[in-house]
Amino acid sequence: MRFQLDHDWQGNMSTPRARIGENAKSQLLILLSIIWIFLGLIGHTPWKPLETSSISIVQDILNNGHLVAPLAANQTLIDLPPLYHLSAAASAKLLSPLLKIHDGARLINALWMSITLLMVGMAGRELWTRGVGRYATFIMIGTIGLILNAHSLNAEVATLTSTATGFYALALCKRRPWRASLLMGAAIAIGFLSKGLLPVLILIVTGLVLGLAFSNWRTKSFAIFFSAAFLAAIPLIGLWLVPFVVYFPDLFQAWIHAELNSFNHYHYFYFFKILIWYAWPALPLALWSLWRYRAQLLIKPRFQLILVFFGCSLVLLGAGADNKDINALTLLLPLVAIGAGSVDHLKRGAASALNWFGISLFALAGSLIWLGWVAMVLGYPAKLKERMQFLSGADNANLDIISLTLAIIITSIWIFTCVRARQSNRAAVTNWAVGMTFGWGLLMTLWLPWIDNAKSYLPVFNSLQKSVPMSTTCINTLNVGQSQSLLLHYYTNFQLEFIGSLQSSNCDFYLIQDERGLARMQPSDEWKLVWQGKRAADRKESFRLYQRQPKTVQNTAG
Repeated sequence: MRFQLDHDWQGNMSTPRARIGENAKSQLLILLSIIWIFLGLIGHTPWKPLETSSISIVQDILNNGHLVAPLAANQTLIDLPPLYHLSAAASAKLLSPLLKIHDGARLINALWMSITLLMVGMAGRELWTRGVGRYATFIMIGTIGLILNAHSLNAEVATLTSTATGFYALALCKRRPWRASLLMGAAIAIGFLSKGLLPVLILIVTGLVLGLAFSNWRTKSFAIFFSAAFLAAIPLIGLWLVPFVVYFPDLFQAWIHAELNSFNHYHYFYFFKILIWYAWPALPLALWSLWRYRAQLLIKPRFQLILVFFGCSLVLLGAGADNKDINALTLLLPLVAIGAGSVDHLKRGAASALNWFGISLFALAGSLIWLGWVAMVLGYPAKLKERMQFLSGADNANLDIISLTLAIIITSIWIFTCVRARQSNRAAVTNWAVGMTFGWGLLMTLWLPWIDNAKSYLPVFNSLQKSVPMSTTCINTLNVGQSQSLLLHYYTNFQLEFIGSLQSSNCDFYLIQDERGLARMQPSDEWKLVWQGKRAADRKESFRLYQRQPKTVQNTAG
């Protein structure tokens, strides 16, 4: 007999179910998560703009031992607390015999994202019932906005872990308040030590609004839960904050001033409008769930939590975060949570449409990726190869057996899942997650060398380094972007001096970045062009390096 009981937040009832294929579904989730998490973390250089600051900070930690207040190259003020960068540096150090610094550092995201996906699944299960957590994780994996950001060396990855843990703690606090308080304490500490005040305020303001606005949350137990969470978080935060205040008081004053004055943006509409593509397919599922449960939204605790968390996140992100899509990751959490609860109740036509749209979309994307790989490796179709070479800047392609084998395995899993899956609501979500992993996996196995060839500054700055004597201590720069200067320091260890005119230069070398459409700076006769270069596929920016000529040479010429 099959029993179906509503989820009980107080934990007084059990939910026995006769389930078939649960182990297979769990194994698919684990396999999918492993492939999704690890592919794309290694095998490429740091890409701008997401990774340039982080890799420079990691380099400072490893080379100079700055653990409390690490800084990026040429940076005088600390932007972020160091937890994420310390963890990345530890990962890079541990894996240094096997991997390059940026690859080893980026692998720490496997830990952070594993925790995040676990928290998302646990929150889905806690808010709804058994089985829903698995599909919350599937939806999270399938969101378009998460895939690239989750594989970037950026502190926002740890920030997402913080808010996901805090969201689960709020969902759990009614049933297991003491366990939830420890989780909330960890979430507050991780958020503060990775990002600063913003994630902490999201969690605290959510709790305050819930307690003030709804009698379901205005309880002694909820107050104890939050108090215990603060008691758990304070010692962890103090491990960094106390040494920071004692040993770097000037940096602390500048940092806390910047944090307190950072909530002066008006990016609410930006974060709201990008959800149209950023949160797909969680957004349509969430909208359907809002419509289905519209009569319960202000009554049931689960909906109160989801709505308040989303509202507080949107307001605080709009006021305190830059208008970059990576800052919107936290907004995915409530959308995924409420969307997961509506999967079983989708109209059959809507579920079929989502399923076939996903299958068709990823089949097309996968076919194009494979076709592009065949063109680069075999030379046919010739026109496509020419286009691929134009976009990537790569003249030829080497056959990598390991990458090819992984791509074949990923393709086989996707085909098997699509063929064997029954036409159901849950199959639509599963197929979308598998399809997203399939597309990302093919890009990161078959196309990664060409993508990296187009995005990497390593060949450019290695070539520049060969044109500069080893005794060179500094290079003046003009119009060189922050990301480019950080990567130049990472690859060459040159000390860059930022000045605005050639006359004030105090170094023997001068690097100028040119932008297409802008006037080119023409140095005086004192300077001689010794090198120029750009990325192979870059048609917007290029670099010129000049060397100061000795005065004796100038006098002889005169």
